[in-house]
Amino acid sequence: MNPIFKRASLVLGEDKLDILSKKNVIVFGVGGVGGFVVEALIRSGISSISIVDYDVIDITNVNRQVIAKSSNVGESKVEEFEKRIKEINPDCKVKAIKKRLTLENIDDFDLASYDYIVDAIDMMTSKIELICYAKKIGVPIISALGAGNKIDPTKLEVSDIYKTSYDPLGKILRKELRTRGIKDLKVVYSKETPTKNESKEIGSLIWVTASMGLIIAKEVITDLVK
Repeated sequence: MNPIFKRASLVLGEDKLDILSKKNVIVFGVGGVGGFVVEALIRSGISSISIVDYDVIDITNVNRQVIAKSSNVGESKVEEFEKRIKEINPDCKVKAIKKRLTLENIDDFDLASYDYIVDAIDMMTSKIELICYAKKIGVPIISALGAGNKIDPTKLEVSDIYKTSYDPLGKILRKELRTRGIKDLKVVYSKETPTKNESKEIGSLIWVTASMGLIIAKEVITDLVK
């Protein structure tokens, strides 16, 4: 066992760590939520991971994204994250994909080769395509709903999409998935009513986005070692 994971093995057991070392996970979106998913997964024994994000680091990301610093503004998120992962666990196999997922290119990701898919995508069209594709090929998937304009991380819950409430993104997603015949979807969402501000921009706080990402990572780890 890699000594990096000694403390984790004391909780999970070496047999579970061995299972995790052989699993392959792909995370779509490595921003405020997805970044903390990746961080937790690689610190918990996942040794093969693909990270997908077309964007670059913006100065406004620094308040909540684990990869963002004032010194790397303008750099590719996935390329910066690949460096970080290798610094944490040099033995981790990382595939950094700087691409936006679309209906036209979804086959390029070879999603059937993964043991778990994490959806931390903001764009609704891409989110829906990814969920439907994952359900079609039978690969487990978990989705992040809205963390923006939320303050209280204790209101976060793991649920099925059709049992969610108080989440504007969830409302839209429920409708779209129902029309496509998707019967269930594990999600992490907040029951908190979003705050309002005068700006049209969505605000984000690190203790909410990070908490959502860590909860998602916990669900992925738990499902993989069952």
